[in-house]
Amino acid sequence: MSLKSTTSCLGYQQITSVSASTALTVPTRDPQGNVCQPTMALIVCETQAVRWRDDGTAPSATVGMPLAVGVAMNYDGDLNKIRFFEQVASAKINVSYYA
Repeated sequence: MSLKSTTSCLGYQQITSVSASTALTVPTRDPQGNVCQPTMALIVCETQAVRWRDDGTAPSATVGMPLAVGVAMNYDGDLNKIRFFEQVASAKINVSYYA
């Protein structure tokens, strides 16, 4: 997956606890300290697959959209509504935020 040349990285997050329905921690400041509002996230899970939902209902280990290990998901919906849940214990999610 490639990002547009005009895309600016606004932050990174690694989520290591996904044993309950977990939201993103969307940055409000970029790495230089300026106020920002990311509009897109590049999301990749590692170690174990996760499930996600962005419709206001919490995902579970068996309900939600699956995201396999190593697959990059480019999400440009409401970053404050998407939630994750591990399918098997020990999942990690890596997230880079962009505008």
